[in-house]
Amino acid sequence: MTTPLPPPAAGRGDAATAPAKAATLIEALPWLSRFHGRTVVVKYGGNAMTDDALRVAFAQDMVFLRHAGLRPVVVHGGGPQISAHLDRLGVPTTFRAGLRVTSPEAMDVVRMVLTGQVNRDLVGLINRHGPFAVGLSGEDANMFTASRRGAVVDGEPVDLGLVGEIDAVDPGAVLALLRDGRIPVVSSVARGTGGEIYNVNADTAAAALAAALGAAKLVVLTDVAGLYPDWRDGEHAAHREVISLLTAAELAALLPGLDAGMIPKMEACLRAVRGGVPQAHVLDGRLPHAVLLEIFTDSGIGTMVVPGPVTAGTGVTAGTGVAR
Repeated sequence: MTTPLPPPAAGRGDAATAPAKAATLIEALPWLSRFHGRTVVVKYGGNAMTDDALRVAFAQDMVFLRHAGLRPVVVHGGGPQISAHLDRLGVPTTFRAGLRVTSPEAMDVVRMVLTGQVNRDLVGLINRHGPFAVGLSGEDANMFTASRRGAVVDGEPVDLGLVGEIDAVDPGAVLALLRDGRIPVVSSVARGTGGEIYNVNADTAAAALAAALGAAKLVVLTDVAGLYPDWRDGEHAAHREVISLLTAAELAALLPGLDAGMIPKMEACLRAVRGGVPQAHVLDGRLPHAVLLEIFTDSGIGTMVVPGPVTAGTGVTAGTGVAR
């Protein structure tokens, strides 16, 4: 018995959309060539890690990058999951200067949730598509070495507890996995020189790792479209376009006036480009496949930070931020 052919309408529909699909693939061609074999560090966070559909889409993006010849590395935190677990245990938590104040009791929860839950969940999602992802903690092979970090709020020093500032990065374990064709997935926990365990902001960790790896891009996923011209004027933000392109000097001038939650993300971008990463991006993680849209389309999305002024002939062009 022969299998019946599909209805003619299905074939006509596919034919009608085929040119648009082909145009999308062709648009990606120069960026596939530009970034082939290059490392891209992606900080995974915000709604992208709590919404089931976005989590699946993010995993697909990482596998797509790997099959397209790029070398993706994921660094993640787990703020919502940590907060939920602390609430269940009745452990109080506060934030100062955009960072979680971390007591020894809270640090135990942070370590457990990041390494034992969030990391394993993301590795599992990616590995639905093949044996690609390998989970790591920043403690592993002394990848991140950190020391205690303080903060200043309203001119006064603030004790953040076991919150670390990364002092050194050893990317050897990540490089070994990349050479083996794997996708490293790194949780933002670090070890001190005396064996202390620190909670490290995932944006900061991603920036430090991107610089140590000589990455072509740092991509930070968040829950906003990008950086707005006047961040404090939230009432009218929906009616303005985000800043598409910033130099490191321009961003440094804007930092003091930013919202506390945005400061670590933009500081991470600044640290990355000052550390030799050519481009750092803040993207809206609420948008499915945001990473692919930034890397493989001419217009790009979100806010991009570059080391200095963009001029003709630099090689920094549309898909990497210029002409947006």
